[in-house]
Amino acid sequence: MNRSGNKILVVDDETDILNLLDYNLKKAGFDVLLARDGPEAIECARDRRPDLIVLDIMLPDMEGTEVLKRLKSNDSTRGIPVIMLTAKGEEVDKIVGLELGAEDYITKPFSPREFILRVKAVLKRYDKSRPESERQEEFTLKEISVDFTRHKVTVGGAAVQLSSTEFKLLTELLKAGGRVLSRDALLDRAWGRDCYVIPRTVDTHVRRLRAKLKSAGRYIETVRGAGYRFAEE
Repeated sequence: MNRSGNKILVVDDETDILNLLDYNLKKAGFDVLLARDGPEAIECARDRRPDLIVLDIMLPDMEGTEVLKRLKSNDSTRGIPVIMLTAKGEEVDKIVGLELGAEDYITKPFSPREFILRVKAVLKRYDKSRPESERQEEFTLKEISVDFTRHKVTVGGAAVQLSSTEFKLLTELLKAGGRVLSRDALLDRAWGRDCYVIPRTVDTHVRRLRAKLKSAGRYIETVRGAGYRFAEE
């Protein structure tokens, strides 16, 4: 069997869930790391640098949302995509996870086959194997500078801490070259067609992105009834 070469960190305190995901991920060709609580997950993510993290919300001692916040606030783990895994099915819980920077959200109970497909979909969006020639390395406009290869953004010379989803949104708006992108287009490009999120999630992330960009947030324009664009004044 051909192995993918991708490392997946699974964080859950339920032994049955860990064993189930460990088995199915290995069967699909992934290398698997396991953690049972938040501190262990954070340490493993920093030391082993997985390609994706599957993170349960209901963890002992430290909730998954707090683990996610810490991962997204650390330079070494900020760019690792995260799939939230939880027994909670309310829409508000999904929105909270996505607002904190998660790329996808899977509710227990789930189909192992669907789970593997969702993992592959997220990894595809964050594929590191594209040749460098296909990517613009840097963008600069007045006070804002974006380093695409290092996932770094500065405004007025100060570093801006963006989640991986916020960085992806900014990248897609910049790549559009001033063209308007609809919410559906941004969902497809930043989250992927296989990710089940609602269009208003885009509005939430754009609002947070503008706030973090401070003075440079003005470049992201809302085009009523159409979507968003990055306008180079």
